[in-house]
Amino acid sequence: MEEVKQKLEAAILQVYGVKTDVVVTVAPEDTGADFASNVAMQLAKLVHKAPVAIAEELKDALLADAEASGMAWRVEIAGPGFMNFISPDEYFYGKVADFAKGQEHLTKGSVWSEYDGKVVVCEFSDPNPFKVLHVGHLYTSMVGDSISRILEMAGAKVVRANFGGDVGLHVGKTIWALLQQLPSHLVIEEIAKAYVEGTRAYEEDEQAKAEITEINRMVYEIALQEFGDIREWPGHEMGDDQESVALVLDKEEIKTIYLKGRELSYKYFEDFYARIGVKFDRYYPESTVAVRGLKEVRQGLDRGVYEESNGAVVYKGEKFGLHTRVFINQNDLPTYEAKDVGLIFTKWDDYHFDESVVITGNDIIEYMKVVLASVSEMAPKLSERTRHLTHGQVKLPGNEKMSSRKGNFLKAVDVIGMVTQELVESTGQPADEKVVLAALRYAFLKYKMGGDIIFDPKESVAMTGNSGVYLLYSTVRAKKVLQRVGNSASQSNDTVANSETSFVRKLSKKIVQYQDVLKEAVAEKAPNKICAYLFELAQEFSRFYENVKVIGNENEAELIVIVQAYTNVMEHGLGLLGIEVPEEM
Repeated sequence: MEEVKQKLEAAILQVYGVKTDVVVTVAPEDTGADFASNVAMQLAKLVHKAPVAIAEELKDALLADAEASGMAWRVEIAGPGFMNFISPDEYFYGKVADFAKGQEHLTKGSVWSEYDGKVVVCEFSDPNPFKVLHVGHLYTSMVGDSISRILEMAGAKVVRANFGGDVGLHVGKTIWALLQQLPSHLVIEEIAKAYVEGTRAYEEDEQAKAEITEINRMVYEIALQEFGDIREWPGHEMGDDQESVALVLDKEEIKTIYLKGRELSYKYFEDFYARIGVKFDRYYPESTVAVRGLKEVRQGLDRGVYEESNGAVVYKGEKFGLHTRVFINQNDLPTYEAKDVGLIFTKWDDYHFDESVVITGNDIIEYMKVVLASVSEMAPKLSERTRHLTHGQVKLPGNEKMSSRKGNFLKAVDVIGMVTQELVESTGQPADEKVVLAALRYAFLKYKMGGDIIFDPKESVAMTGNSGVYLLYSTVRAKKVLQRVGNSASQSNDTVANSETSFVRKLSKKIVQYQDVLKEAVAEKAPNKICAYLFELAQEFSRFYENVKVIGNENEAELIVIVQAYTNVMEHGLGLLGIEVPEEM
């Protein structure tokens, strides 16, 4: 498709002296064509000619070029001036043969100018220590990992970053609850229960609220002494009204619980990420960026970016059609907003990124608009280079809204367990975790980011239909064909002979569309584009497999080329989704 686009743009420049960006699409099947473009209608006003006349002139130029190159393209004019392109068999078969040589040929010749050599910080997952990972973390981790893989494929130098709240009110709530009855053996599950209990107490008990508030102050100072920069942290001396609180709080005990809980949390995160095949290059705990956030916000206050309001520092977003948010609270502590400001500046100091991709839920769209608006007044370049991608919630059939605050959330590990159980029940065999994770990843990634996802565990492991398991099965089946012939594709000719059926051409046509799909996925940071294509490709291969005898065919060597190309594309595309193909299914 890209080649047709380039040829058409060259023809327009030759005939009319005009440079234009041409849109070429896959032609509807009922046209009998391979590709189509409405560029003649787009040029009508510019060159002051009827679209049909423009289409005819461009057709003549294209056919002259085809004759000169020996490539027998056909061009047909339809309706008011649509241009339909029918490619010669050797065009598809030549590309297929190239794809069959190895995965490195799948992106050969592609131009990824937007990202080649660029530094991209991709921030995702962002769990808070002292909490358990839930299904939302599972989803965003897999989405962020896939987007990172796609950008790396395009030539970007990707830094995978993870931002989490190791300080903040949620930590104070958790530690308060643990202080009431400290478990003999501190584990992540007990920590999670404590957060729910601490939240309840904070909302219902004034004494508990006061104690939690003071624990929050202490934790900031402990964290900055251990992990941050306490030298620039403002002192938080307790007033007389806090003496009663101080009497019941032991800072050393709080420090012990905090450091142990933090350590357990990050070990728990790392173990889980390793299990699901996700890695991070850099963690940014809030304690490491809080001081920087305070510094930048205070400097912004001096410059008139922020304003004082009732003892706090706020950003008046109304001037940009946004809302007002607090960046430093009345206790002189940085809010999430200030810490995000600190994170943006810290990431810039560390990597001088060309682009910073931040992946979060839809619930903080307006929040991030305010944060980035404030940064744009201090460092416009950093705000302009930050791309905020958002997604909806993952829900099970029934559509219940979940909340870690209330404790009615679905843990990430439980989701894996649900899929594992469904796979065992459907196959009657022990579940291969590769297949389980493939089912999960595909079930999440096939949806366009932005909307909610209704995740059905049973549907995710279906052997038919739009599932990761179906794609794995199709790929494994193709690999078995190759094994039967000893991977003879590498010794085949560079072209495939004309087939006795249309199934060969249709499959070949779908295979060579892969590069165009990759470009769309890169431009839109959209794993769902790859998912949709791979499903269509697998369906086309199924029709080919059922109707074309490969082993023993007089054109066996040529047909093996197609099977090899299909396998290479499937494994490459699934790899961009973070899915590994098993040897057996």
